Amino acid sequence: MEVISIVLLLLLAVILSGILSRMLPLPLPRPLFQIGLGALIGLAADWRVTLDPEIFFLLFLPPLLFLDGWRIPREELFKDGKTIVELALGLVVATVVGMGFFIHWMIPAMPLAVAFALAAVVSPTDPIAVSAIAQRVPIPKRMMHILEGESLLNDASGLVCLRFAIAATLTGAFSLHQAAINFVWVALGGLAVGAGLTWLVSHAKNWVSRRYGEEGGAQILISLLLPFGSYLVAEHLHCSGILAAVAAGLTMGFVEGSGELAASTRIRRNTVWDVIQFTANGVIFVLLGEQLPAILAGAAETVRLTGHHEPWWLGVYVLAINLGLAALRFLWVWLSFRLSFFRQVDGQSTPNWRIVAAMSFAGVRGAITLAGVLTLPLVLSDGSPFPGRDLAIFLAMGVIIVSLLVASLGLPVLLRGLLMPPEHDQQSAEDAARVKAAEAAIARIEEVQHELAEGRADADLYVSAAARIMDGYRERIESRVGTREENAEMRRGEAIERRLRIAALKAERSQIFRMVRKRELGSELARKLIRELDLAEARHAAQLG
Repeated sequence: MEVISIVLLLLLAVILSGILSRMLPLPLPRPLFQIGLGALIGLAADWRVTLDPEIFFLLFLPPLLFLDGWRIPREELFKDGKTIVELALGLVVATVVGMGFFIHWMIPAMPLAVAFALAAVVSPTDPIAVSAIAQRVPIPKRMMHILEGESLLNDASGLVCLRFAIAATLTGAFSLHQAAINFVWVALGGLAVGAGLTWLVSHAKNWVSRRYGEEGGAQILISLLLPFGSYLVAEHLHCSGILAAVAAGLTMGFVEGSGELAASTRIRRNTVWDVIQFTANGVIFVLLGEQLPAILAGAAETVRLTGHHEPWWLGVYVLAINLGLAALRFLWVWLSFRLSFFRQVDGQSTPNWRIVAAMSFAGVRGAITLAGVLTLPLVLSDGSPFPGRDLAIFLAMGVIIVSLLVASLGLPVLLRGLLMPPEHDQQSAEDAARVKAAEAAIARIEEVQHELAEGRADADLYVSAAARIMDGYRERIESRVGTREENAEMRRGEAIERRLRIAALKAERSQIFRMVRKRELGSELARKLIRELDLAEARHAAQLG
């Protein structure tokens, strides 16, 4: 019962964090509220969550990485691929090496391998935390795409580096040649397992659905099991389960292009995954706060072992690491943009300093950093305590909190009025796609109308019904084949129409609920009508957004 009570308390804290972040007029992201609530739980309640590193890694990382890979816009990932790779791989390696030596120099009592492990876990960035910070000041789409791509790849590369650092700590030896060979197997094997397993499972379930029908609940459950299955199979083969989960998500995005899944199943599945993402990220930050009091006490003792006697040295270490990370990221982003991004876009050789600064401030550490540092082993191979574990966890937590606070204050200022180099015209591509889809719909309506009406006495009913539907599609085509100004005017008219439709749908729903309360309508029929109205409103709201 105690375990169940703790889980329920953690979930309640996640819910309260969302309420507080909306209630309080503070420009702070939700993760900071979650950390604060977790700290209150750790101080007030006589409960301690004992985190097994392997179980923690398995529960939280595969679904989060899988979802990142699944939902990332692949075209944007490939378009700015060079810049993303420079940030996600080059910057991670530079961070692990540079910050590893810096941390060991600053804290000689922390072994070099442990310092490299700490540098590895603070190298990945967290775009979810950035999105939470910038809710009031929208991030330019292209910048967000680069941050998402960087985060997807540096999660994997940083955690793979962490794996080698932990292995070096446990064995006491490190061979660069052996590590390079092992890295190739770990990386390629993980990618192959994730992509292969997802491809096989997806084609198998599509074959079953075509022959025997689709069961929506089973389809959703399969998508939930895929990241865990990919992770476990890859780890069993001594490959990277992290890369397997990422590859599974990317492959899922490709195989879903067949469009064989029912629309209702897709809607339900997206809802389930939204809840999982919200819950997993929230619980991780609440756990961070819950662990903070105990780890602070342990880290203070570790500081005394290093020769210092004042706990405020912990704050000095955290600030020094944050400054080192910020300086390294700023220089790397500036160099990367100078060599590739701006020259590739508009021939400039000097990046805009505000864009570089915003990208640097956006290097917020979050859930992946915490998940990674909590996987540090409790003991070495001989049974002795893992050296500097509490101190490493505290420093990683400090990096997360300070980076969130600094970005909360700095990003809104830097992002206000900031424009990235322009992307390709997305509106023209959207218009062309809508026109082609409408033309295909009209052609199919005509075919089905003739099939249904053939030989029937009431054929005129089919003709009139088809005409009403086709008129709507022809209006869509006409609104997107004129000049740019005409199309913009038509889109404004469509936006007004959608707002009116949403208002009408809300009125319908209110009336249905009123009829239920007066017992003029049964609950089963009401649920059916409400679901139709909800789906219609969600569609119009998505088109407005």
